[in-house]
Amino acid sequence: MGKNGRLFQLVKFRTMRQEAETENGPQWAVDDDPRVTRVGKFLRALHLDDIPQLWCVLKGDMAFVGPRPERPEFAELLSKNIPYYGLRHMVRPGLTGWAQVKYQHVGAVEDAREELQYDLFYIKNASIGLDLLIMFQTIKTILLARSPH
Repeated sequence: MGKNGRLFQLVKFRTMRQEAETENGPQWAVDDDPRVTRVGKFLRALHLDDIPQLWCVLKGDMAFVGPRPERPEFAELLSKNIPYYGLRHMVRPGLTGWAQVKYQHVGAVEDAREELQYDLFYIKNASIGLDLLIMFQTIKTILLARSPH
């Protein structure tokens, strides 16, 4: 889901088995997710699975920096359970964002509630300086192959 709640096709390298969500439907990814393939683990560890999203940036669906896009199924759930969740759709989603460099990966509604605080901070304080800081932190995280915390 993108800016103003507009749906768009997010392009990524496949890292999960083809039938990963057939049985239980959409699920958040977890550490050591059994649905992820061996090649997928490698791609995810180096964030190479996100490279095709540059196409989304070129098309204008995404920005380099902004709140990470959320799948419509999860965005609907989170909008019902978290006040002001829809505010994050005031800007284009990004390849990286303040929440990605400052917080852990979201795996539940409570994590998304915390992540939203970082997204709203970014929206309120958006500037070229903050974008450059986020890009620097992202590059550092990728090069050092570690998570934000």
